[in-house]
Amino acid sequence: MSTTADDAPDAPNENETQASVDYAEILKRIPHRYPFLLIDRGENWVKNKSMIGIKNVTFNEPFFTGHFPENPVMPGVLLIEAMGQTGAVLMSKSLDADVEGKTIFFMSVDGVKFRSPVRPGDVVRMPVEVVRHRGDIFKFRGEAYVNDKIVCEAEFAAMVVESPK
Repeated sequence: MSTTADDAPDAPNENETQASVDYAEILKRIPHRYPFLLIDRGENWVKNKSMIGIKNVTFNEPFFTGHFPENPVMPGVLLIEAMGQTGAVLMSKSLDADVEGKTIFFMSVDGVKFRSPVRPGDVVRMPVEVVRHRGDIFKFRGEAYVNDKIVCEAEFAAMVVESPK
C-alpha cells in the first residue's frame, strides 16, 4: 500500500462495494470507549479489503496534558492503536462477526515508522488494507495521513478471541 501524498488512497475501485461506518456502528463493533476509542468514523469500507479510519484530534484529548503540555503531540503508540481499531472494525464487518462475547486483539506490529508529529486540530486519515487473511486472523498494512502527508505506517496482525466470562 505504499503511497505518496499525490496518490494517497481516497476510494476503492468503482466496481467494489463501498460503505461508511458511523460512530454508532463502531461502538457496536469494538469494545473501546472514551478516552481510548481512537476512531470517529470509517470511510470506503470494502469487505475483506480495506477501510479508511478517521480520527479528529482535539486539544482536550486526555493524553495532551502529559504529552507534552507545552508542545502537545499525539503519542505514536496511539496512532498505531487507532490504525488497529480501524483494522478491527474492518475485520468485524468483513466477518460479519457476532461481536457479543468476542474481542479482536493485536497479534503483532512490524515495520513501524513515525514521520511527523500529530497535533491538536489535525484530522488523521488512516487507510488500512488487508494484506492476508485466513479464518479469524487478519494481517494489515496501515498508514496515517494528516493533510495528505504521511505521519505513520505499520504492518500489524489481529485475531478474534472469545472474551472471558
